[in-house]
Amino acid sequence: MSIVRGIILLTAILCLGAGWAVGQAAQSPFSTFGIGEKYGTSLIHNQGMGGVGIGTPQVWFINNQNPALLVYNALTTFEAGIVYESRNISSESADEKTSGGNMNYLVTSFPIKPGRWTTAVGLMPLTTVNYTLEYDDAITGSESTAHVTENGSGGLTQVYWSNGVRLTRNLSVGLTAAYVFSSILDEYSNYVNESLGPQFKVKISERTYVRDFMFQAGVAYRMDSLFNDDYHFSVGAVYGLGSQLNATFSRTFARTSALDQIVDSLTLESRRGNLKLPTSMGFGVSFGEGLRWLVGADFTYEDWSEFRSLRPEDQEGLDVSWRASLGGEITPDPYAVDSFLKRMTYRMGLHYEKSPFLANSKEVRDFGINFGLSLPAGRSSLDLAFSVGKRGNQAENILEESYYKVYFGLTLNDQWFIKPKYD
Repeated sequence: MSIVRGIILLTAILCLGAGWAVGQAAQSPFSTFGIGEKYGTSLIHNQGMGGVGIGTPQVWFINNQNPALLVYNALTTFEAGIVYESRNISSESADEKTSGGNMNYLVTSFPIKPGRWTTAVGLMPLTTVNYTLEYDDAITGSESTAHVTENGSGGLTQVYWSNGVRLTRNLSVGLTAAYVFSSILDEYSNYVNESLGPQFKVKISERTYVRDFMFQAGVAYRMDSLFNDDYHFSVGAVYGLGSQLNATFSRTFARTSALDQIVDSLTLESRRGNLKLPTSMGFGVSFGEGLRWLVGADFTYEDWSEFRSLRPEDQEGLDVSWRASLGGEITPDPYAVDSFLKRMTYRMGLHYEKSPFLANSKEVRDFGINFGLSLPAGRSSLDLAFSVGKRGNQAENILEESYYKVYFGLTLNDQWFIKPKYD
């Protein structure tokens, strides 16, 4: 057991360190749209099942997708995760591979009143922006061309507080309040292609800062002891309130040397306003037997055509998005003391998604297959998940992404606030 504890401690250090490391997700041209790519709220045990979680209560893990299901966590739980992803982006004329890693989440929950009220706090990215586009553009009235570079970086982060409360034996409700912060930087630079190389470059930088709150409500209903046995059926729903996030937008102009040293700069614009995020809704169901196995399905929907930004370009090419997930998990024998493999939890799932953006004025579809497992260490576990898939289509979207993602995390369970029986 000392070896397992050592591995868990090392994993905890790595996961916590990832929060301060300068990490960035793999580049993707699709992150140019809106406020970037959404991370979602799935934890690693959900990722192994294709992202299923809205209607799947868990005993050993935090439910981060539906706050109403937090009441099934009777233990104090800490979860941390990191993600590594690799993307191969291809078109008719180019083929590029990009990779990167980042903190996925830090979240902890504990029961205020076990079985009745559980609270959770967490930190995770909300969106990520990371792209670089380079091309040559003709200069009107000249035979020369300009080399143009477009860069995007940053993204939005959320710190959130969730609460789940059981109203009756079967019915529970929950609410999540998230504080969204951080900024997105979009840069446009160019220089004239000359035989002696560029003498100077011009750059326009546009930064959007966000600081505000957003909310999500959830409800869940679970029936136990079905068919006179240990079977259970659960259904859940979540609703994300449309938010008007306070934001500040600034645009600056700079002239730089060929080595990107600033020669002079000027602030062109600075103003305050709002980012309007669309409402979101999700629905999930699951069926299982005790701690042995579970299957579930989720469906989520958002209309990103409602999105509004201080930067008008961000509103272009956005449309309705939805995601369907199907997955399950099995633990051959959660009580086996003589077989580690039987106590392991194995997961598999798939997802099919219509992305919120339009590429080449056509819908972008995403299909992926997911796998995962948890290696038990007492009440705690080491958690792994793997996702492989394809997004976009060259024939319709010009660009096509083939990707894989590896998730590595830790779940620690303990029992706090025990009232002593003897002094």
